[in-house]
Amino acid sequence: MVPALRYLGSVYGRARGAFSGGFLAAGAPAPGNLWLLCQGGRRASTSSFDVVIIGGGIVGLASARALILRHPALSIGVLEKEKDLAIHQTGHNSGVIHSGIYYKPESLKAKLCVQGAALIYEYCNQKGISYKQCGKLIVAVEQEEIPRLQALYERGLQNGVQGLRLIQQEDIKKKEPYCRGLMAIDCPYTGIVDYRQVALSFAQDFQEAGGSVLTSFEVEDIEMAKESPSRHKDGMKYPIVIRNTKGEEVRCQYVVTCAGLYSDRISELSGCNPNPRIVPFRGDYLLLKPEKRYLVKGNIYPVPDSRFPFLGVHFTPRMDGSIWLGPNAVLAFKREGYRPFDFSARDIMDIILKSGLMKLVFQNFSYGVNEMYKACFLSATVKHLQKFIPEITISDILRLTIDPMVSFIKCPKLSCLELANGVCCSLS
Repeated sequence: MVPALRYLGSVYGRARGAFSGGFLAAGAPAPGNLWLLCQGGRRASTSSFDVVIIGGGIVGLASARALILRHPALSIGVLEKEKDLAIHQTGHNSGVIHSGIYYKPESLKAKLCVQGAALIYEYCNQKGISYKQCGKLIVAVEQEEIPRLQALYERGLQNGVQGLRLIQQEDIKKKEPYCRGLMAIDCPYTGIVDYRQVALSFAQDFQEAGGSVLTSFEVEDIEMAKESPSRHKDGMKYPIVIRNTKGEEVRCQYVVTCAGLYSDRISELSGCNPNPRIVPFRGDYLLLKPEKRYLVKGNIYPVPDSRFPFLGVHFTPRMDGSIWLGPNAVLAFKREGYRPFDFSARDIMDIILKSGLMKLVFQNFSYGVNEMYKACFLSATVKHLQKFIPEITISDILRLTIDPMVSFIKCPKLSCLELANGVCCSLS
């Protein structure tokens, strides 16, 4: 097994504050394409690094930034298979800054979400990145939902979520004039942001601090070197060899894997356990026509049902002013399957043979059938949306031409509630 850093939970909280940047002298570039900022960047003078991070999404870039700010003497490289950064999960999500209300009190998810929301607002203010703290209403539209809503409110208070309050019908109308509901949780600390813009800012910080980003470097193999390269002055200082699909290689002492949709496969390549396996679910969203955007001011969510692994259809404003409605959670037939007919035979075989999908299906059969029905019939989704905003009609809705979000459940042995938390704590 190669030396692998698989968890960096304590890194992010210590990575705050200023740093002194600077560029090193250019040398021979490492394999792959070096991703350079328009302001300039460091050319890798060697294909060897102290630490290599596999994955150029927001998690990989945040990890790289945190490491180099804490340990500026280390040489750190980020490997990304695409020609651009942050274009998969980071660039395909609804952009919500969740406040931490959903998660079990004292759990790591709850702590990281509450702290992370504060840090993301602080970082955006520091860097001049646009965001909107538009708030969220979690709305009970049926009497039987009220006990669950009140329990969720208590959970949010225990988690330390800022500004929470329970409101009645008249106050719901003040916040969302077109929304109906019996009772709601008003969560003013929830916001929206373009997470890809945040990730690219992380990449800029990382490169200005001396880090290197190599794009078009799709990792195919990771192994321990049996001997040092010929004429290599460092000998076996960098014993881990990472090869890409073009036969190019990078050497390092430690590997951090942040491979998103391919986390299990890259983990297996590094000699670690591939479980839990990734099972891809595509989130199908609808779009509210521009002339109807006045119907929604902030995020409007249903009361989640802990029996099922998804948050339910909701209303999500976007930074560009559009309003997304959804998602319906539909099994994807490819890990990066953003369109309904995207297909990968290998991904399908992995789902069938290696994951806990069948257990998930049997536990949530009726819910899954309902999700598929809503995905196929627009009227079914609109009927659900009308529970919250009765004025919405089918003629007010457009289908997005590219499915904008992919949610992923890591499943074999988790309960429905744990699955729901697993989805919520990702970019959703």
